[in-house]
Amino acid sequence: MHHSRVGCRTALAAALVALVVGGLGALRASAQQDATALAPADAAPVIDHFHAVLLDVMKNAKTLGLEGRKVKLAPALDATYDFPAMAQRSLATGWAKLDDAQHERFIAVFRAMTLRTYATRFDGYDNERFETLGEEPSVAGTVIVRSVLHASDEDVHLDYRLRSTPAGFRVIDVYLSGTVSELALRRAEYTSVLERDGFDALVAALERKVSEGPGAPPRNSDSRLK
Repeated sequence: MHHSRVGCRTALAAALVALVVGGLGALRASAQQDATALAPADAAPVIDHFHAVLLDVMKNAKTLGLEGRKVKLAPALDATYDFPAMAQRSLATGWAKLDDAQHERFIAVFRAMTLRTYATRFDGYDNERFETLGEEPSVAGTVIVRSVLHASDEDVHLDYRLRSTPAGFRVIDVYLSGTVSELALRRAEYTSVLERDGFDALVAALERKVSEGPGAPPRNSDSRLK
């Protein structure tokens, strides 16, 4: 695999549609209590399992093809990410203005975007490996699991923030190099489109992105939904 592939994966880490910015104080009290009651060690296996599936997909990427990678990744993503919570926080206060049907529609397209991103970016293997570095309790009953993707020419540090849910610990944020959370960009972009063009236009733009082929040219964050 060409080294530029690693760059794509670094870009993916900064483009994961699954991140929370400034919303941790609003987590439900019950979730906070559950996370406090459970040991932080319960969180790391979630990330370890996800990385194992992702690595397997990378190793078999060409045989699986794009649709095969989606099939393999979908259940792993559902077992790793808290998509409803992440989708809600990506719209900030705009979420409260939507009805239940719109909530479900946005969660679905939010999940589809994440699945497409993983399936199109992690499309090969060049002896990369994931390593879990450790974990620690954090704010609002959440847990931080620190990890690194070792590649041939660079190490990509990924920190996952997880909270307790009835289904177990789930990711609500991912940080590149320990600090960069893409939801800060997504939130600004999504809320801008929502306020300017309305909910249907926002979802239609995201659905267009989901339907793009793997060879679609990359777009800057500012033009992602244009």
